[in-house]
Amino acid sequence: MNNVSLEVNRQSRTTKQSDRQNEANRLMDKVVFINRCAKVVKGGRRFSFSALVVVGDGAGRVGIGLGKAKETPDAVKKAVEQAKKSLQRYPITGHTIPHDVVGASDGGLVILRPAAPGTGIVAGGGVRLVLEVLGVSDVLSKSMGSSNPFAMVYATLDALSKLRSYSEVMALRRGEADTEESLQ
Repeated sequence: MNNVSLEVNRQSRTTKQSDRQNEANRLMDKVVFINRCAKVVKGGRRFSFSALVVVGDGAGRVGIGLGKAKETPDAVKKAVEQAKKSLQRYPITGHTIPHDVVGASDGGLVILRPAAPGTGIVAGGGVRLVLEVLGVSDVLSKSMGSSNPFAMVYATLDALSKLRSYSEVMALRRGEADTEESLQ
């Protein structure tokens, strides 16, 4: 009897591990920017690297991460781990976004607009990478202000956080209509 329960526990553990591995395999990661920093010391220069990475599943979830280390691969690895922890879901309709939206962060401003099928991603730099890993394939964008990769990525996430799906908007409208009727 005891052996049977141990076998079931082993099977459930291996199932959970394989589920995590499958999820990790489905995630796409893209390096947006790598910065090299030099510190001058008595013996010469010491370099360190920081990496900005976006991770997404191509089905409406995306996260960003920043990693710092003495070597580039280590910085990218740290950034990917942080991005996986910060994954959030955003509403997308088909292969585009539901409506026009504007996002801002630091000195950057990003405008995102839905586009007709076949348009592609009309965006550059960090905005394009975020939208690719999000799973959007048809969108128009305009970046204004700062062209700093960090500002562009954070502004894009700010814009995506303002998106509302059709069902969310309709629920809000029904809720507002109910409160207006109760006031009369």
